[in-house]
Amino acid sequence: MIKGYLIRVLIMSSLLGLSSSVMATQILRIATWASPQHPQNSVVFPTWGKWVEEATQGRVKVVLEYGLGHPKTMFELVEDNVVDASWSYHGYVPGRFVLTQAIEQPLMNANAEAASVAYWRIHEKYFTQANEHAGLHVLGLFTHGPGQIQTIKPLASLADLNGKKIRLGGGVQTALAERFSVTGVSAPGSKVYEMLQQGIVDGVFMPVASQKDYRLTEVAPNLTVLPGGMYLGSFSFFINPDFLNSLTKDDRDAILAVSGEKFSALAGAAWDAGDKAGLEYAQKMGVNIHLVDRDDPMATAFKQLVVGVDEAWIKAAAERGVDGVAVLKELKQQIKGYPK
Repeated sequence: MIKGYLIRVLIMSSLLGLSSSVMATQILRIATWASPQHPQNSVVFPTWGKWVEEATQGRVKVVLEYGLGHPKTMFELVEDNVVDASWSYHGYVPGRFVLTQAIEQPLMNANAEAASVAYWRIHEKYFTQANEHAGLHVLGLFTHGPGQIQTIKPLASLADLNGKKIRLGGGVQTALAERFSVTGVSAPGSKVYEMLQQGIVDGVFMPVASQKDYRLTEVAPNLTVLPGGMYLGSFSFFINPDFLNSLTKDDRDAILAVSGEKFSALAGAAWDAGDKAGLEYAQKMGVNIHLVDRDDPMATAFKQLVVGVDEAWIKAAAERGVDGVAVLKELKQQIKGYPK
């Protein structure tokens, strides 16, 4: 009798322990707006999710949720606890994010990985005090690869862009549009294919990865690749502070340990790989690719066009209490010295 009773007690204890373990698993829901095939969803978040699960010993599991709206609404969705975390492009919310345009400035001559790590370090040193991400806890900052020119018709010179309608993502691209004398049309990346297909725009400013990620080989068969690119695009990965604080200290610390600079480097590297894959895909699909040399008149013309763009940002940064001159100098030093 006693032996049988003890066996039943052990079995029940084991089942209760298993049940508690299952119930203790916390789901971290990330709203994402790019396609499942996009590197952010196929590489970055799955990798980070594994890091989180390993760091928390399985107590926190990451799940992606699609179709929750325009990328500009992601900030509000997280602030309002609709989802736990998300990512978005700062340029989609003009006015709120100003300091983030530091990394977008022309002539950075950086790939996405180096730029993303430098961006995170600069943000932690200079930008947190301005609290542009109020209501959110920033888990990572990153950029896409250098923005390039993708058009329906080929370009013989940058002057060929005059008067053309170009899809823009916001941020520094707006200033570039003015310098190029183009008509900017604001829209998320997910709408670009349709806009080009219907002739709503004549081209787009986007990284080379979009030739494959957004199938632009089909609708923008002319790719102009300037040395170093025209700009970088600023993104952030953020989480609701209440969700973060609802976790145990150990799990909270574990998540933060695999975020920050580590996440930023991961994301930047994935976007760089996307650019490489995009260029190879464009070549395979017969896209007319103009790889502009550094001494090409087109490269020289671009450098002349962007003179003074950073001055506007420096002035705007000063209004938020940040020394923009010091930031840009250190940002370029960090990029040049990466990896260190």
